[in-house]
Amino acid sequence: MLSRVFRRPDKWKMFRIEFIREVFDLGISSVGIVTFISIFMGAVVALQLAYNMQDSPLLPDWYIGYAARESIILEFSPTIISLILAGKVGSSISSNIGTMRTTEQIDALDIMGVNSANFLILPKITAAMFFNPFLIVLSIAAGLFGGMAVGWLTELWAPIDYIRGITDEFRPYNVTYALIKTVIFAFVITSIPAYHGYYTRGGALDVGRSSTKSVVYSSITLIALNYLLTQLLL
Repeated sequence: MLSRVFRRPDKWKMFRIEFIREVFDLGISSVGIVTFISIFMGAVVALQLAYNMQDSPLLPDWYIGYAARESIILEFSPTIISLILAGKVGSSISSNIGTMRTTEQIDALDIMGVNSANFLILPKITAAMFFNPFLIVLSIAAGLFGGMAVGWLTELWAPIDYIRGITDEFRPYNVTYALIKTVIFAFVITSIPAYHGYYTRGGALDVGRSSTKSVVYSSITLIALNYLLTQLLL
């Protein structure tokens, strides 16, 4: 399927239109849920760090910000948010393409001489690989803000100590590592659901089964790739 997807589009104008539409459908529509989850998960990470540090008086309060920053950048934002997007975006892609297959819309495109795999799937893959890094940067910022906000609300640590922690010994490569993982994960959470949707056979129940399988296989692939990429890049 991918050999058909990654071919030169028949009409670049149509590809640009579909690309922009997919950026809105797959990317911008996910800004709200990514921000909401990241703020509260950042707060939870900071609270858990504070809880585990309370028996270690030698550790300063600014270490909460430092450890929260490393956890959010290295693992939470690129991996956990990608898993969430695999459920939200992946199921949508699989069900949409699967419905087109069962209603014979894809067959109609093939009869008209259109490369249906290229026309339907390439804009989704490229849009996700383009926009998901912006979502992850937003997630990192929201998670760090959530950690600072919960410290200010509970008065468990001073915001200035938290800010010192998130800026101390900052390594820009960690952000690069997170973005590399994000781009690869974006390819996974669009191509696997597209495959299951594209080769759906049957009726409405089969579309649902394809959607479920796409989320399961995407999640398993993300977890395995997360280990491999961490081993290679770090």
